[in-house]
Amino acid sequence: MTSCKKLLAATLFVAAVAPVLAGCHRAPRPAAAHAAELRSVSVITLAPRAVAGSLTATGDLTPREEAAVTPEVSGYRVIAVLADVGDTVRAGQVLARLDPALIEAQIAQQAALVAQAEAQAAQAADQANRTNGLDGSGDLAQEQINQRRFQAKAAQATVQAQKAALRDLQVRRNKLAVTAPVGGVVLERGVRPGDAASAGQTAWFRLARDGQIELQAQLAEGELARIRVGQSATVTLPSGATATGRVRLISPQIDPKSKLGYVRLTLPVRPDIRAGGFGRAVFGDAADQGLSVPESAVRYDAGGASVMVVEAGDRVRRAPVKTGDRGAGWVRLTAGPSAGARIVENAAALLVDGDKVRPVASPTVGASVTGAGR
Repeated sequence: MTSCKKLLAATLFVAAVAPVLAGCHRAPRPAAAHAAELRSVSVITLAPRAVAGSLTATGDLTPREEAAVTPEVSGYRVIAVLADVGDTVRAGQVLARLDPALIEAQIAQQAALVAQAEAQAAQAADQANRTNGLDGSGDLAQEQINQRRFQAKAAQATVQAQKAALRDLQVRRNKLAVTAPVGGVVLERGVRPGDAASAGQTAWFRLARDGQIELQAQLAEGELARIRVGQSATVTLPSGATATGRVRLISPQIDPKSKLGYVRLTLPVRPDIRAGGFGRAVFGDAADQGLSVPESAVRYDAGGASVMVVEAGDRVRRAPVKTGDRGAGWVRLTAGPSAGARIVENAAALLVDGDKVRPVASPTVGASVTGAGR
């Protein structure tokens, strides 16, 4: 009986010690299993991208093309003004009339001179025709024959000169009706009945061709690079109303003093869009090229804005940044890591300097991850 008790005690001892001995000889865990425990983070490669954001510019409302109307004849009085500021006129429409009494008398006088010259020319031609066949006959001196022929030619030239003078007066009479060279809206009127037309005077009328008003907006040199012809913008008028404008022209040069250029935006023809007013344009899709990251990659704390950079050995480091324009979920970095750096896409991940991670290329932006030694 005693032998059985000893055997049972020995068996229990071996059973208790065996697991401990087995644990002392357990094989080490493979490296792949250790790597599997690292936190996977989505990363992008920092590279230049176009960030579409809003851009604001202000400027003056100005006619796309102005037409100045002045009289083409001098010395005549205005007897009627037929257009006023704000009127819409068509090309060729009479805006003012000058007194034709003086020129009508001149035309009548010149017409009489034409008739007189034609009669003299007919007489001279008849005398010249009588010399036909008399050359060398001795009936009339050759000198007289030539003289009659020259007089006939001179009389005909006088007729042409008098007719030209008559046409000149007739053209002047037609110019007594001052007409619009183009269709458009009358912006200014500077003439009154009774005024005398004279050369070199200021314009009687100023027209905005086709009533087209544009916004000439001022932009800094760097901002002009973000604007393209045909780009749309929302323009706010002094009244608070808005209109959609489209870029027609971008300034080909920059003012050397102010370092500003301008863009011209075509606006719809509306009565509330007036030349000389003020406008504010917002370009909602102005693209700015630069090193950019998703907005989710930027974290903000007491130290300011920062991103987490994955360095060699797949360890993360906090890098301070300065941000610029935003748009479509992206933000441009004006200061921070250089191009090619690997940036953690989600800054909300609980990471601190020195953490080792398992980087995975972001599938949403197609970023590539450069290899790094572990």
